[in-house]
Amino acid sequence: MKKMICASAATLFALLSTALPAHADATVKRGNVGLVVKGEGLSVKQAGGWMDRHGVGIKARLYAVNKGSRADVTRWKGAATVSAGRRKFSSVDWNLRGQNFSDGTWLCIEFNKSDSRPCAKIHR
Repeated sequence: MKKMICASAATLFALLSTALPAHADATVKRGNVGLVVKGEGLSVKQAGGWMDRHGVGIKARLYAVNKGSRADVTRWKGAATVSAGRRKFSSVDWNLRGQNFSDGTWLCIEFNKSDSRPCAKIHR
């Protein structure tokens, strides 16, 4: 009886752990650049980022890296300048409308005035 209960519990745990939804949500900061990704499963609804500084002509874009190949997800977009107290930064957001990515894809952001390029892994 005890073995049967343990086996049933192990099976139930295995089913629950594989049935849990994957999440594409992430917040990553690298150097002076940050990336925020919102979604569910392998689908990304929104993504955005910021760079710690103001400036004229600051632009950003998203790109994906999967199995060694890079593909642009968005075009260059001008960043909005934001002042919050003493902090000044440039911010940009995209509505990706549930764009699907393959399991293990890295979604990255790059700004034209920074060498930092943070990435978030989209996985189950």
